[in-house]
Amino acid sequence: MLTPAFSPLYSQIKDLILQSLQSAEWKPGEMIPSEIVLAKRYQVSQGTVRKALDALTKDNHLTRRQGRGTFVATHAEQQVQFRFLKLVADPAESTSQSDLKVGTQRRVLVCKKQRTPSGIAKALSLKSSDQVFYIQRVLSLGNSSAESTPTILEDIWLPASAFKGLSLQTLQNSNAPMYAMFEADFGVRMVRAVEHIRAVLPNPTQVDLLKLGANTPLLSVERTAFSYQDFPMEFRQGLYLTQNHHYRNELG
Repeated sequence: MLTPAFSPLYSQIKDLILQSLQSAEWKPGEMIPSEIVLAKRYQVSQGTVRKALDALTKDNHLTRRQGRGTFVATHAEQQVQFRFLKLVADPAESTSQSDLKVGTQRRVLVCKKQRTPSGIAKALSLKSSDQVFYIQRVLSLGNSSAESTPTILEDIWLPASAFKGLSLQTLQNSNAPMYAMFEADFGVRMVRAVEHIRAVLPNPTQVDLLKLGANTPLLSVERTAFSYQDFPMEFRQGLYLTQNHHYRNELG
């Protein structure tokens, strides 16, 4: 039987389950074994397994479905599709609660493989000789394509070794949210993110892409997203137009 060493026993079981998630033993959206089966597998009590699963659910690694079981969380689920998108429409601009977080138009401008810029290498724990995919896209928010306004400009860097086969055509042809596509096509699930936010003014290229005035203030959101075991898998810089939207984050 496992015994606690430097962490509680349930925490050790949590780490073992995370290792199975990382190795894709159970894929996003799949049901994991029952508490009884996991208790037998790890030779611990069912209560210890339940506590580990509760912690993993709280961290958004798993999701409980009443009467059905415990499943690996996925960005394809409607309630978590926009988990990392905190820009929502101002109440006067939204006709219903469901309109608050909708990217109605996604235009991918660039997807190319390149050597890792120094600042990006540090964020993604890569060497300067490693390669990354660089993606640039514009998100336009609104209730219809006619009403959509360019609202978010994103520059994204991904470690090329984890996204083999990614291409501009792949991104342009996908109708799924980007993180859901990463899960389905590359087995990469973003489970947490760290953001740094500041106010900035756009440069001439950004003015053109977002169709702005030169002195329009923007919200710069730099995000590092992590997969299981805290592996950095994405660095993203988003420029948010907040004339009709605001950044909303719930604390506690």
